[in-house]
Amino acid sequence: MARPNGPLDVRSLVDQHYELLYRYAFHLAGSVADAEDLTQETFCTAQAKIGQLRSAEGARAWLCRILRNHYLSSLRKGTAIPLQSLDELAEEPESTDGLIGDIDIERLHRVLGELPESFRTPLILFYFEEFSYRQIADQMRVPLGTVMSRLARAKAYLRSRLRPEPVLSRASPASPGERQ
Repeated sequence: MARPNGPLDVRSLVDQHYELLYRYAFHLAGSVADAEDLTQETFCTAQAKIGQLRSAEGARAWLCRILRNHYLSSLRKGTAIPLQSLDELAEEPESTDGLIGDIDIERLHRVLGELPESFRTPLILFYFEEFSYRQIADQMRVPLGTVMSRLARAKAYLRSRLRPEPVLSRASPASPGERQ
């Protein structure tokens, strides 16, 4: 991460963290184009503010915080596209390592997009980027208990929205107390 002669190098940050940041951006924005823009803006900001990074060990959290701030800024400006188009589904990056099982990816992205950012971010960081509770709390600048609470509420919401829809039989349903 550091050059042989000392200071941290943005090029090495890109090499080590690009995939992580792109996945995080994609899960936040839901769009390939927005993910690319957010990732690029993150590294541009990192280059300009590299002196603020205190240690190589904190680079991942520092870069994720920059990306999240850019994402929130784009939401405030109304420039973020919250859901991906069907054409972009084919371009979706692979990375969930079986975490979502047989869930329809389009439906998952739609439901994730419905979550407020304060619930979506910890969920993405924990399940897709494997951040610890403490790392999420530090990055979001909230207490550890808040992260745990938001994760629990986000998971409950996802469970309720992604629950398989019951299949109705073609036979007429029996009235209460009547056998079929």
